[in-house]
Amino acid sequence: MSEFQLYCFAQSGNAYRAALTLNLIGADWEPIWVDFFAGGATRTPEYRETVNEMGEVPVLVHGNKKLTQSGVILTYLAKLTGKFKPQGEDEELESLRWIIFDNQKVNGFLGPYRFLKNFAPKQPDPAVFAFMKGRIDGALAVVNKRLTGRQYLVSDKPTIADISMTAYLYYPPEEFGFDIAAEHPAIGAWLDRMQALPNWGHPYDLMPGYPFGTQGYRNR
Repeated sequence: MSEFQLYCFAQSGNAYRAALTLNLIGADWEPIWVDFFAGGATRTPEYRETVNEMGEVPVLVHGNKKLTQSGVILTYLAKLTGKFKPQGEDEELESLRWIIFDNQKVNGFLGPYRFLKNFAPKQPDPAVFAFMKGRIDGALAVVNKRLTGRQYLVSDKPTIADISMTAYLYYPPEEFGFDIAAEHPAIGAWLDRMQALPNWGHPYDLMPGYPFGTQGYRNR
């Protein structure tokens, strides 16, 4: 058995944060596929009682520890290994600031928007999409401005704040109906820098569940 186990599925950007961190730090880890769509695994009493009472992924298992919420998982892995760890109190607070902004405003809207567009059984009213797209555009503009003239969000090196922010940004543009990297050049250049890091991997390559509805991977 690997040192780390990660409950995840390929379409989850929240789980991708954890999977990417594990890969970037060179951890000995293995994914545990959660059949979120067809099986509704996270909604079962068994999952909530034995895996995560919140009924969500990701869940990281490390020995006797079982951690949930991607921000907690990324913080734990950074402190455990010293990799992608913000240095000093100022960087720690700044990293937390961007992780919260990401969860609430950036991928907090991108994730539901993509889910409704691609996976929901019924499409919402167009006005809902328009409202969400407006919030997405505003949040991405903030990130793009932050990255203009900077290499990374917090310092001159990538931290867990950068990894967190990539949660949904590497999924194909057609799944959103717009191209984030093309519309926001500073974000696009930053995504290229993140992708160039050793051990970087695409969400469909790191986590099972692609093609949709299967336990496969994109390139395995």
